[in-house]
Amino acid sequence: MSSSSAATVGVKESSTEKRGLWSSRLAFVLAATGSAVGLGNIWKFPYITGENGGGAFVIVYLLCIAGIGIPIMMAEVLIGRRGGHSPINSMRLAAQREQLSKGWTIVGAVGVLAAFLILSFYSVIGGWAISYVGTAATGGLVGQSEEAIGAIFSGLLGDPATLLLWHTVFMALVIVVVARGVKAGLERAVTFLMPALFVLLLIVVGYAMTTGSFGRAVSFLFAPDFSSLTTAGVLVALGHAFFTLSLGMAVMMAYGSYLPKNVSIAKTAVTVSIIDTVVALTAGLAIFPIVFANGLEPGAGPGLIFQTLPLAFGNMPMGSLVGTLFFVLLIFAAWTSGISLLEPLVEWLEEQKGLNRTVSAVGAGIACWALGIVSILSLNVWSDVTPLGMFAMFEGKTIFDLLDFLTASILLPLGGLLVAVFAGWFMSRQALESELATSPGAFKLWYNTLRYFTPVAVAAVFVYNLL
Repeated sequence: MSSSSAATVGVKESSTEKRGLWSSRLAFVLAATGSAVGLGNIWKFPYITGENGGGAFVIVYLLCIAGIGIPIMMAEVLIGRRGGHSPINSMRLAAQREQLSKGWTIVGAVGVLAAFLILSFYSVIGGWAISYVGTAATGGLVGQSEEAIGAIFSGLLGDPATLLLWHTVFMALVIVVVARGVKAGLERAVTFLMPALFVLLLIVVGYAMTTGSFGRAVSFLFAPDFSSLTTAGVLVALGHAFFTLSLGMAVMMAYGSYLPKNVSIAKTAVTVSIIDTVVALTAGLAIFPIVFANGLEPGAGPGLIFQTLPLAFGNMPMGSLVGTLFFVLLIFAAWTSGISLLEPLVEWLEEQKGLNRTVSAVGAGIACWALGIVSILSLNVWSDVTPLGMFAMFEGKTIFDLLDFLTASILLPLGGLLVAVFAGWFMSRQALESELATSPGAFKLWYNTLRYFTPVAVAAVFVYNLL
């Protein structure tokens, strides 16, 4: 054994001992689902479904989860567990074992960078949800007109001090959990937060069933009208299937590094994908009946959660209570995702810099919080600053918009594409079969999908986003 190999093994043993493993398959499923179930499910999925015609879009989305989401998730978890390190070092080890260039390490680095950048502005949006809990609970939405509701949201975005306060609170919540480690922090938090999120979501669905428009919402979501589906809508479904499962951002590699060897990667990935999809569809069943009952537009875009729904909450029976519960639900969803986004960088700092868990979490969290301030200012004081506005594709994009575009449209598809190519074309089939330990038929289906269909689909999304 070479000295470098010995050093690698030493790092792995000490790292595993220090960081620990998930206590059970259920713990990993809850954590991975917590990462996947976030603002993408509760906020983004309903409005893009509304924009793209409902049921036909949902069918394409489900096919994309099966053809893109599950194969890449399995590959990311596989690489993470096989490496037993942070995403960057797991990729380095995987390449080393296949006698490949160390350049493949960039795949892990791209994911860690994407997660860090996303959390910096994701935390700002999480802060919006915290702010709206107070507004809904104190009756601030009751009886308000559409203009008044719009003024509440624009007033929040125009107040950097308030945005900074809630951004700080949200980041503090994330840091506290991550600093406590795998079992005492991540696992304990998701064991409480995920069941609570499901209960809150079902309560809101229960209310939605009393609005008189639940049947219309069911038809909208599950009765396909393919005449309303465009090519752009198909590509949106492809992209969202990728984003909603936290792929391309190193999270599943990081969580996979804590996964015991006796847990089935295939069964776990399928379970997480199913739960994530069920939550997204359930969110639609919670939101669209309220939208339809109040004569609002289902394709209201990004403002659906923070402008359209608050208008409905303010003008319906028990609106303050339902609105408060809904925004608490949104906080829980954002919190579990925020925890997962900080984890890859913290894991790397522990390994590479020899820092303890608390110092790593606080340091990474403060850096992320500081970058978030730039996003806050771009919503108000720097709202007219468009750093890359001289290029047509970036015209009119603020710093907040640029961070969103860079991560969702470039880094995530790029990271996922590279993972699919690396696992499908460069890792030995023997290593993949050994790690997955699934039936020959199931392995062949996954392997061929990952090699031939998934890269083409992700590349299509990548090119579409750039053009």
